[in-house]
Amino acid sequence: MFRPEDYERRQAARSDSSARTPLSLLEIASEFDQSEEKPDERDATSLHEHPERGHETAYGRTPDPITENSQTASNRRSISGQFEQVGVDDIIEWLAQGTRLIVWSVVLCVAAALLFGFLATPKYKVYTDILVAPANLNVVREDVFESSPQSDAQILEVESRLRVLTSRNVLSRVIDDLNLTEDPEFVKPSPFAAIKNLFASNEEVEANTRLAVMRELSERVEASREQRSFIVVLETWREDPEKAVELADAMVKAFEQEMFESAASSAGRVARDINARLKELRRSATEAETRVEAFRRENGLAVAGNELERSRLSSELNSQVLEAQQRLIQEQTQYQQMRAALNAGRTRSASVFESDTMSNLREQNNELRQRIGSLELSLGPRHPQLLQAQSELEALENAINDEARAILDRARASYEREQTALAALQAKAGEETSNVFVDNEAEVQLRDLERDATAKAQLYETFLTRSQQITESQQIDTTNIRVISSAVPPKAPSWPPRKLILMAGGVAAGLMIGVGLALLLGFRRSMRSMRLANA
Repeated sequence: MFRPEDYERRQAARSDSSARTPLSLLEIASEFDQSEEKPDERDATSLHEHPERGHETAYGRTPDPITENSQTASNRRSISGQFEQVGVDDIIEWLAQGTRLIVWSVVLCVAAALLFGFLATPKYKVYTDILVAPANLNVVREDVFESSPQSDAQILEVESRLRVLTSRNVLSRVIDDLNLTEDPEFVKPSPFAAIKNLFASNEEVEANTRLAVMRELSERVEASREQRSFIVVLETWREDPEKAVELADAMVKAFEQEMFESAASSAGRVARDINARLKELRRSATEAETRVEAFRRENGLAVAGNELERSRLSSELNSQVLEAQQRLIQEQTQYQQMRAALNAGRTRSASVFESDTMSNLREQNNELRQRIGSLELSLGPRHPQLLQAQSELEALENAINDEARAILDRARASYEREQTALAALQAKAGEETSNVFVDNEAEVQLRDLERDATAKAQLYETFLTRSQQITESQQIDTTNIRVISSAVPPKAPSWPPRKLILMAGGVAAGLMIGVGLALLLGFRRSMRSMRLANA
């Protein structure tokens, strides 16, 4: 029978030897066999050395509990020591014994990998690069959507649009465009779903199918933004390369439509709110202008052009007064000059006496004086012709004086008329000036009403122009989104891996599994041998 203390003594003896070599499990098992060849001798020795640990009875030797506990502890220590004694030779022997197991593991794993590659659903991934600018195209000045110049705000804007790219609205558009609810690749009903659909209405069945397709589509679409840029990479996959490209193009198209309709919807909402406000603004501006006109009528504040009628009339009267004063001064000066010339007897030579009759008389006077001068040279002073000529000259001068007095009378009448006109204009101007002063307070109130009416009219015109701009901008796509790299069909699927990679993986997995099983079985056989040796 195996004694742990004997094994420990042998181990201690081996540790004292400088040329000791590690023992294999086979050597340990042989030592166990040798230890069982002389059980009586060991028992006698043990009994002689420790007589108190047991005694013989009629039924045999009675075991000692203390001895059994010490033996159990020794057995445990011996087993742990056996683990430590596993050497390279044991491992090589176990691997040699499990060569067939390792080979079969490799073969089975390679076959399983190839079968997986044949049965696995292929995934053809395509990539589309999209430039998503944070700011829309500036078609009109002061657009509805203002872009921030801050880089952080622009990145947040691009990230928001990136989320829109994979949103349910975009996915729903793609489902409708490609009719994915009828595509077997996306519609894979389970038996439980078929049973459940028997008790559901057509609307519920369609809704459940659409929801399942949307979930499947969301797992096949992924979008990410490259660092320090506005480039968004859209990744999509399907079981067919051409369909993968078709899905990527449909995603981009749906994304552009969603962004355009989102901007148009927001602009339309703003336009509707402005149009609803325009009615109130139009009514307010009309009422303000009506109050201005009513106040003018009540206070007689008629307007000619941009000026009140009374103010304009007062200004015109003042101008007429100035003109009348100038005419009066001219008439007065001319009248005084005529009187002075008439009193001095210079009617024949004074230029102030101007008329057609005066011109004829002066011409006759000059001719007659020339004829008298000629007669005085040839005739005597009492010659009848000379006396007649002198008599005619005197009559002609009297006629000139009479004409001068007539001209003076007309000048005096004109002077007096100008005086009367000036007095009338001055009186009228004074009256209008007093009216203007009286209307100053009313005009102040009128200007206040006009300012209010002008402000409301300008506000109404501003909102009206803005509404028209926004309404027109709804028809223009201002989203600054552009595809810079379109998706192309891949030459090979991204999943499953290539056959060579699958075979390499199968070989590696088979080796690991086979080697592990071989070592486990070898160790198990060794442990079984140890237990048999300890029995």
